[in-house]
Amino acid sequence: MSRICPLFSGSKSNCTIISGSSGAVLVDVGCSYKQLLSALNNINADISHIKAVAITHEHSDHINGLKMLLKNNNIPVIASKQTLDTLINAAVIPSTADIILANEYEIEINDMIISRFPTSHDCVGSSGYSVFVDKDKKFSVCTDTGILTNEAKTALLGSSAVVIESNHDINMLRNGFYPPYLKMRILSEKGHLSNNACAEFLPQLLQSGTNRIILGHLSQNNNTPLLATTTAVNSLSVAGAKENFDYILYAAKPNNNEVLTL
Repeated sequence: MSRICPLFSGSKSNCTIISGSSGAVLVDVGCSYKQLLSALNNINADISHIKAVAITHEHSDHINGLKMLLKNNNIPVIASKQTLDTLINAAVIPSTADIILANEYEIEINDMIISRFPTSHDCVGSSGYSVFVDKDKKFSVCTDTGILTNEAKTALLGSSAVVIESNHDINMLRNGFYPPYLKMRILSEKGHLSNNACAEFLPQLLQSGTNRIILGHLSQNNNTPLLATTTAVNSLSVAGAKENFDYILYAAKPNNNEVLTL
């Protein structure tokens, strides 16, 4: 059975598990190691199932538990060269860790194939990932990106299921309490994807065969699950798609999320 679940999602902590019959891959470890173990137990998974951890970028809400995970387990860590260099220099990745460079080549681990694509965020070398499990199931994670570049769109198309960023409602952000510089950062091409930008791409995803959609990395201050899902469903409805018939969609909570299976 192939599964995907955002164990943690949002402004404070991000960690997604993708699993198949031969093991599982974590995308990011923004939670503590203790929280990770508890979250795995809640979905009937175990740390021994994890065969690799792929890191999108070095911001704390994506790597908080990485050091302890690698210290306590012999699990290879995958990231772009820039992200690896940053984490090694900060002593987040121990010198004894097994490091795998994510470049233009696919990475095969335990019959799972992992491929990286660049995202547009305010740090060098930020990444999204697609993971093929059980031969024909493609799961993709794309968060922390100000825009969906053509390269990112191409990588996401054909996914069986995706975790895709729907970070903020533009009006909530513009009228909210964040200082101007932070609003500008989030709204920039190196910031975060809005509900509208995410929703605009969803019909293309559906047409390519994606019928499991998880809206991820929702801002706790500039968004609500209802706003994110309503914007997404409206866009898909205009394209002629019916929720819970043509696709399944939900907005990820900070934790305790539904596991999607294929």
